Amino acid sequence: MTAFTIREVPDDVASRLKVRAAEAGQSLQAYLLALVTREATQPTLAEIAQRAERYATSEIDNDEVLRLIDEGRAAR
Repeated sequence: MTAFTIREVPDDVASRLKVRAAEAGQSLQAYLLALVTREATQPTLAEIAQRAERYATSEIDNDEVLRLIDEGRAAR
C-alpha cells in the first residue's frame, strides 16, 4: 500500500476532521482513508459524460436498458 502525507492542513480543518472521525467512531486515519476511497471510486463528471456519450451513440434495445438498470441496482 501507499502512504500519503498532507502538509499544511489548516488547524480548523484538522480539528473538524478529528471531530467527525470521533463522531463516526473511527480513527482519523480510518476516516480519511474512507473519504479518499469514496472519492477515488466515484466517477467524475467527465467519466459520466464519456459513458453517456458512448451510450448515446450505441444501439440499445429495451431489454438491454432494463438489464443495465437491474445491474446498477444490484451494485448498490
